[in-house]
Amino acid sequence: MSDYPAAAFGNCHDNAVAESFFATLKNEMYYRQSFATREEAKMAVIDFIECYYNRHRPHSTIGYKIPAEVMEAFFERTASAEPAIRKAA
Repeated sequence: MSDYPAAAFGNCHDNAVAESFFATLKNEMYYRQSFATREEAKMAVIDFIECYYNRHRPHSTIGYKIPAEVMEAFFERTASAEPAIRKAA
């Protein structure tokens, strides 16, 4: 049994971050294009996420910062902490 309760059907507030992401994906990419094949649509989604959504678009859940910048800062902090962790071990 899961530690987390199942989301109520049709309740967008149960997973607001995911709902917001898919609304953005649809409104900023999907509805503005047409696709000849499923593969073309798949590649457009990947391109949207990797080239725009994660690298240029600020996100409210991380203080209106860009995800790529947040990840870079995380890896910098992690790398600087590694020598101290190894020394303590």
